[in-house]
Amino acid sequence: MGAAQKVQKPGYLWSLFHHKCARCRSGDMFQEKHAYRLKHFMKMYDNCPVCDQRMEIELGFYYGTGYVSYALTVALSVTTFVAWWVLVGLSVNDNRFFWWLGLNITLLVVLQPFLMRLSRAIWLSFFVRYNENWQAETQIDNVIP
Repeated sequence: MGAAQKVQKPGYLWSLFHHKCARCRSGDMFQEKHAYRLKHFMKMYDNCPVCDQRMEIELGFYYGTGYVSYALTVALSVTTFVAWWVLVGLSVNDNRFFWWLGLNITLLVVLQPFLMRLSRAIWLSFFVRYNENWQAETQIDNVIP
């Protein structure tokens, strides 16, 4: 009757899309919850409020997020192109390609704040692994060599 409940492991994709710490998957990475409050949307905590994981492992750590952001925008562009091709179609005789191009550009501009934050969450998860026993270990043990 007095058995301890096992805490359910937060999902990897859920923690990425909600911009949670890679180590504990419960602490917020960003001080501002909403990606569209543009004045402060990229301000990050120095350390995770829950597990004290450093958010910037070294100076210039997040320069690599440009590659992740580029991959995300290419994937989104290819997805919208295929969806446009299947649903609307493409032709050399009219301007449907340019309508897709305009829609894609608009979509990328609107989603850019979210994609920037998502790329930081993905980048951090490349270097810091999830640890369900983070309370018992130091954060040095958690960084992938």
